[in-house]
Amino acid sequence: MAELVLKNVEKAYGEVKVLKDIDLDIKTGELIVFVGPSGCGKSTLLRMIAGLERITGGDFSIDGVRMNDVPPAQRGIAMVFQSYALYPHMTVRDNMSFALKLAKKSPQEIAAAVEKAARILQLTPYLDRLPKALSGGQRQRVAIGRSIVRDPKVYLFDEPLSNLDAALRVATRIEIAQLKEAMPNSTMIYVTHDQVEAMTLASRIVVLAGGGISQVGTPLELYEKPENEFVAQFIGSPSMNLLPGEVVATGAETMIRLDNGGMARSAVPTQAADMGLRVKVGVRPEDFHETDGDAIFTGEVEITEALGEVTLLYFKRQGDAPQVVAKLPGIRSGLRYQMVKLTAEPRKVHLFANGKSLLYR
Repeated sequence: MAELVLKNVEKAYGEVKVLKDIDLDIKTGELIVFVGPSGCGKSTLLRMIAGLERITGGDFSIDGVRMNDVPPAQRGIAMVFQSYALYPHMTVRDNMSFALKLAKKSPQEIAAAVEKAARILQLTPYLDRLPKALSGGQRQRVAIGRSIVRDPKVYLFDEPLSNLDAALRVATRIEIAQLKEAMPNSTMIYVTHDQVEAMTLASRIVVLAGGGISQVGTPLELYEKPENEFVAQFIGSPSMNLLPGEVVATGAETMIRLDNGGMARSAVPTQAADMGLRVKVGVRPEDFHETDGDAIFTGEVEITEALGEVTLLYFKRQGDAPQVVAKLPGIRSGLRYQMVKLTAEPRKVHLFANGKSLLYR
C-alpha cells in the first residue's frame, strides 16, 4: 500500500523549467494516468517519481516519507518501460526471477513469487519459453511480471503498449485492467498519449500542458466538465468543436449568437454569463444532431467517413472559421455535398471565456 504526495514539485534543466508547481495526491489503490501532448513532461514526471530524474524543487513523499534524495532502488517502486528489455537468452521464468536472485532471495521465495505473478498474468504455460517464442503482448506481460515479483509499493508504466499493433494494444489494455482488479491495493501510475487507454484504465486522469497540471479528475469528469479549452479539445476524439459567439440573453438558459449566424442555448448557470460577453461555444461531435429548427451550425458537408456504427462529417470551412466535425449515428454517406443543420441539447453545450469554462467561473 502506498500514498504518494507531490507538493510544488519542479524540474529544471539549467534556467529552463520544464515542470513547475506540480501538486498532486495519489491515494492507495488508484491507477493514475498522465496524459498530454508530446513534450509536456509526463515521462519526465514519471522518472522523477522513480528517482531516475532529480527533483529540482518541491517535495515528493511516499507514505509520508520524503523521497527526494532516496535512491531509486530504495523507493519501493517498479517500472515497466515502453521497451520490453527482456534477456533473450533467458527463459520467461529466469527473466522474471532475475532481480530476486540479485537480491539474494531464497529459491523458495523466488519460485513462489514467480508462480504467483505468472498465474496473475496467465503466463504459467510459457515459463520455460524464450522471449523469441512469445508474441509482443506476451513479452509485455513478462516485463510486467518482472515488476510484480518484486512486490513494490508503486508500479510505474511508461507507454507500455506503444510497440504493439492495434489488436494487441486492445488485448493487452484489457489485461492491464484485469491486473489492476486482481491487485486492488496496488498504486499504479501510467503514462500514455492514447486517450482510449486513459479513459478506460484510469481511476483519475492528470492532464499535463505547458509545464503544469491543466486538470485532474475522473475520465467522465474531464469529458463532461472540462475546466478549460485545452482539456476540452484534448479529451475526446474527434476534438470538441469551438465556435465563437456572443451572449445575447440570460435566464433559465444562456443564449448565444454565433459568428456563423447560428444560435445556441446552453444550460450553463445564468450567473456565469454576462450580456455581450464574447465566448466560445463548445460542442462535442457526438453531441450534434440534425435539426429543422434553429441551428448552432449550418454548413456543407465536404468529407464523410463511414465507420459503420457512426459517420463522421467534416464541413467545408469558410475563411478562417474553425473546422466543424459531427459524429452522427449509422451510415450517412449520402450527406456528402449536402447542406446540414446541426444543434445540440443545452446541457451538452459548453461555454468558454478567455480559455476557461464558465462552469468554473
